[in-house]
Amino acid sequence: MKLWQKIGAGLVVLTGTLAVTAYLNRSELILWSVKHRQRVEIAANRPITWQQGPAEAKTPLDKRPPNIIFILADDLGINDISTFGPGAVGGKVKTPNIDRLAAGGAVFRQAYSGTATCAPSRAMLMTGRYPTRTGFEFTPTPDGMVPVVTTVARDIRPDMPRSPGNPAAADAKPSFAEQGLPTSEVTIAEVLKSRGYHTIHIGKWHLGEAPGFRANDQGFDESLNMESGLYLPEDDPNVVNAKLDFDPIDKFFWSSMRFATSYNKQGLFEPGGYLTDYWTDESLKVIRANRNRPFFLYLAHWGVHTPLQATRADYEAVGDIKPHRARVHAAMIRALDRSVGRILKALEDEGLAENTIVIFSSDNGGPGYVGIPEVNAPYRGWKMTFYEGGIRVPFFFRWPGRVAPGSWFENPVSHIDLMPTLASAAGAPMPEGVTIDGVNLMPLVLGRGPVSRPQDALFWQSGAYQVVRAGDWKLQINGLPNQTLLFNLRDDPTERKNLAAARPDKVAELGALLIAHQKGRKSSLWPYETAGPVMVDKTLRERFSRGDTYVEWPN
Repeated sequence: MKLWQKIGAGLVVLTGTLAVTAYLNRSELILWSVKHRQRVEIAANRPITWQQGPAEAKTPLDKRPPNIIFILADDLGINDISTFGPGAVGGKVKTPNIDRLAAGGAVFRQAYSGTATCAPSRAMLMTGRYPTRTGFEFTPTPDGMVPVVTTVARDIRPDMPRSPGNPAAADAKPSFAEQGLPTSEVTIAEVLKSRGYHTIHIGKWHLGEAPGFRANDQGFDESLNMESGLYLPEDDPNVVNAKLDFDPIDKFFWSSMRFATSYNKQGLFEPGGYLTDYWTDESLKVIRANRNRPFFLYLAHWGVHTPLQATRADYEAVGDIKPHRARVHAAMIRALDRSVGRILKALEDEGLAENTIVIFSSDNGGPGYVGIPEVNAPYRGWKMTFYEGGIRVPFFFRWPGRVAPGSWFENPVSHIDLMPTLASAAGAPMPEGVTIDGVNLMPLVLGRGPVSRPQDALFWQSGAYQVVRAGDWKLQINGLPNQTLLFNLRDDPTERKNLAAARPDKVAELGALLIAHQKGRKSSLWPYETAGPVMVDKTLRERFSRGDTYVEWPN
């Protein structure tokens, strides 16, 4: 063989070897490219000059509309707090401040998020309307996220069922910034502004980042917005990280996310500390700045969503919990509970507690992808399922002097009820010409009598996965794996016994409600891009086995 032939053959072998190596390591290469793509610069932290209310109150506190603070956690499991049971890690980590908030007012034992993922749930609590009216059905995802996560998932989780994609969706979807709540929708912030409230958003928004969709364009006078998702820089000396090698979304987060915020969209800068604490620090400044006028503070925490990051102090304080990810997660819960305690203390210090409504909830149930089995105990399912574990959330309502402490209610309620309830509490008129799906809960919490909703029904949907609860009966229809599930929640709150075959009459009755709910619905604002399998009885840390119950979640 001639020299040039040997060189050519060697190049072919080398090229083939490099191609095979690149294919075998494609996930790492893709994640590396995500991490090192060109990005907008982030400035150093800078102080925020919050708008100041009047130096003296024009109206006595008890003569003006109540201040309203809505604290929303992210991905908090119903068992992550100790209000309903032992709390996280078998009771090793308590939430005394959240428990105190609950004990001081109304607790809804059967409260539901608007859906089982974050953004559509937030759209519902902001508007009081279902996706059938707004079209806000699927969670906005960063540009390019779905193909990256899909590729990584195939490499690290070959055990999971392959999911049907929606290839045409990528071209049909608007950009991430433009995947937002239409400005034609009326938010609770806009309703409260009409009553003279100063409105402030702090934390996660996730309802659009382009002009027209931002919090400032949807009724908020001020917005301190989460611009990425790190709680602290990964190499900060005060942070403890927990990476989830079994979760492709977590891998994407660690490659793509940064430590960034903005105030009224006036450029990116670094937050002034661990994100949960920083949002709280700034909330206390907002409370002081507005002590002499009615204000609405929407504090939308990122905690306890992944990436799992805790302060070293919280990590040490929760003690020796194993595995490591569970200890970091528990430490994040501790920080969230501390935030609630600091908010309550600030209201007391400023003399505002008696006429301030404080509400606490979570955007959906805890996710299985953190690999912690007990987050939603005793309920089945996780975030991205409509089993009770995916949509049961804490919903606490405190208004000292108006709502009796220790008020516990069994009535099923939902995030869609927040808009009409807060409008009623504030004495604000509901928007004209807008159909509100939620109901006003004020008569109930004030002890003036029961409330009712049409057909006593609550609805959830994500593509072909549609669910209704009417009375004690709950019907789940999922067209992708062709599931029909009927449960009697009074007798079977953990959804173990499927009665669909035994009670075809109830399937037909609730199915008719679903059909009526979808009649004349508004089309989704953008199509779902993929549909992922979510195991119901296992966390993502466990391996999928033939026969395991799972749902296909479209997004």
